[in-house]
Amino acid sequence: MNKIWKTTIIILILAALSLGVYQYYQSQKDDYALKRKIGQMLIVGFRGTEIDRTSYISKAMNILNLGGVILFDKDNPSGQFPRNITDPEQTKQLIQKLKEYSPSPLFISVDAEGGYINRLKEKYGFINIPSAEQMGKGTAEETKNQAGILGKELKELGFNMDFAPVVDVNVNPENPVIGYLERSFSDDPEKVYEHASSFIGGLHDDNIIPAIKHFPGHGSSTSDSHLGMVDVTNTYKQEELVPYQKLIENGYSDMVMTAHIIDRNIDPEYPATLSPLFIKNILKEKLGFKGVVVSDDMQMGAIVDNYGFEEAIIKAVNAGCDMLILSNNGKTYDEKAPYDAVDIIYKAVKRGEISEQQINDSYDKIQGLKDKYEIK
Repeated sequence: MNKIWKTTIIILILAALSLGVYQYYQSQKDDYALKRKIGQMLIVGFRGTEIDRTSYISKAMNILNLGGVILFDKDNPSGQFPRNITDPEQTKQLIQKLKEYSPSPLFISVDAEGGYINRLKEKYGFINIPSAEQMGKGTAEETKNQAGILGKELKELGFNMDFAPVVDVNVNPENPVIGYLERSFSDDPEKVYEHASSFIGGLHDDNIIPAIKHFPGHGSSTSDSHLGMVDVTNTYKQEELVPYQKLIENGYSDMVMTAHIIDRNIDPEYPATLSPLFIKNILKEKLGFKGVVVSDDMQMGAIVDNYGFEEAIIKAVNAGCDMLILSNNGKTYDEKAPYDAVDIIYKAVKRGEISEQQINDSYDKIQGLKDKYEIK
């Protein structure tokens, strides 16, 4: 073999090695970008009324690029107070640190419906907001005023997202998780729509993102999805879709939270959170919702008692959930959960079980909502 051929072969080998190295690093770069997008799909709960850069949530935000956090007053796994919220000044300082330590714009969320379901309670020094049932007895304008008061408080504290209003129709007043807790505006779907629309308007006035819940309607249930699977097959009324339909028709496009309820007339196997028949077919296609779909807490009894964590995560994403809540405030506290969720989704994409396009679509919706509300 002459010198020219040897040189040519060496050049070809070096070129092949260089291409291989480039492809490897490009693959690593692409994988990193994919994982960062997946991290944006999670809203995570944590323990602590104060944080620094070494705190669990600070590290998780940076390692996983979390899309959001959710704050609570009580730590349910231990039954102890406080968890994240003690008073207005402490809450404001905690939120400032969360924003400071997050590598990207962050949804900072809370359940503040009013009445019994409000993590910002009057006894901690926050403003008293009446329940949806109480508001529903007044005018829609009065409801907007109350939501406006709440929106101003949320904005002052640093929150940018409220998991409210509830648009469940009060089909069953004895419902242990809706009617009994006064979380529904009315048993009349038109009235629910009117008050929900006004509540949303009150939050919008202070640039707070509302998340209407619990799709497709939790108002007829006879049990609590925090504790186990809820079957509404024999109780669900079609009119429960009316508030969603009318809100979406009139331009609502922010966020819808799914319910862990099963209606075997629609899907004989899976609850709404895990069912494309509910989320893709009804919410997105039939009702035309174009915004962000968020699951109710994926660690609630209805999910964890009936499905493996990996199965539930994959099914929720494939059903059409753009974001998943991992509150770490159910039966157990598991700091590995968000890391496991990102890993599960990433590996499912690599196996072809979840399409990368679906991740990209969810990511684009999430960023679009953050841009719309100028979250920085």
